[in-house]
Amino acid sequence: MRRLVAAEFAKLGTTRLWLWLLAGSVALTALYVGLTIAFSESPDTEALPLSTAAGQRMVFSLAASGPSPLVAALAAIGMTGEYRHRTATATFLATPLRGRVVAAKLIAYGAAGVGYAAVCIAVTAVIALPWLAAEGIDVPPAGNGIPATLAGVIAAVALYALLGVGLGALLRDQVAAVAGLLVYLFVAEPILTRIPALDAWTIYLPGPAEDALTQQALRGHELLTPWQGGVLFAAYAAAFAAAGALLTARRDIT
Repeated sequence: MRRLVAAEFAKLGTTRLWLWLLAGSVALTALYVGLTIAFSESPDTEALPLSTAAGQRMVFSLAASGPSPLVAALAAIGMTGEYRHRTATATFLATPLRGRVVAAKLIAYGAAGVGYAAVCIAVTAVIALPWLAAEGIDVPPAGNGIPATLAGVIAAVALYALLGVGLGALLRDQVAAVAGLLVYLFVAEPILTRIPALDAWTIYLPGPAEDALTQQALRGHELLTPWQGGVLFAAYAAAFAAAGALLTARRDIT
């Protein structure tokens, strides 16, 4: 298994895609954090006051918003690339137990997700701490529940990587997997969660579950508790990963 995981890291590093997506994650994180702080005093904002513990946790939870969809896309590309570039046959001949290949990808891309999350947490801190200090708002990095939020951010981004691998294994088509993933995350789910009549069940969707895990609370939005959100989101990731591994093991490569 160690060699398989090392091989997946080698594949990941053979292109600059991971670097471009990391740059995109950093840019999105900086944008989200900057806009949130800049408009925090607007009467129309849904953000909680940044002088409160909940508001500060919300700011640091944005470290997951940038990398999560891009890490999921990276992981889906890593899985579907085996079929798109016709390397699946050679890969599975070298490792007949196909579930081990999927497991190696889960480990490698999960670790990449942790790395992305760590970088985006650093970006959030570099922007938020001096900006809020300049506005007279004291933010204790080890207080106000912020460490729990940061742990949730790392877990959430890593889980998105697992979900991406699982989705890629299920669909195998790279365009369908990436397009479907991004359309759902950026279009379908935001629309659904903005419909008040659906609030009773939309809190159980992956995005709101991630928000609960990272404590990204907003005015007027109900969320699960952090541990409930974490368990639910982990269940989504595990379900996609398990289904992808099972189908990869059972169906023909071609």
